[in-house]
Amino acid sequence: MERLDDEGQWIVMMGFIVAVSIFFLALVINQATLVGQTTAEGVLEFPKSEIRDLQSEVYGVVEAGNSATLREDIRALELARNNALVNYSAVPEIKSGTTYNKTTIHFNNGVTAYDETVYL
Repeated sequence: MERLDDEGQWIVMMGFIVAVSIFFLALVINQATLVGQTTAEGVLEFPKSEIRDLQSEVYGVVEAGNSATLREDIRALELARNNALVNYSAVPEIKSGTTYNKTTIHFNNGVTAYDETVYL
């Protein structure tokens, strides 16, 4: 009885394993690229400068004295310039014998919602 030569089977099996490994690595690299792109898009879409501008104006209004006219002007400007809904409130609170204005800012442009509370 003759014994069959099985070296060819090993070569085919190793080729199959290498092909599956390369396919798996290609999938992993493809997913890593998509995650990086999505993260970069999220960073670019965050309205950092608009929020900083809003904070600056609100802090100035609260320090100068809360005015209903200025509040409505800020809301109208944010809606017209950035298509964003904003709201803020300043409530006096006493902490450690000192009166502070508890200022709450809400910003929402349909993509990003931002809320902040600070004592001024």
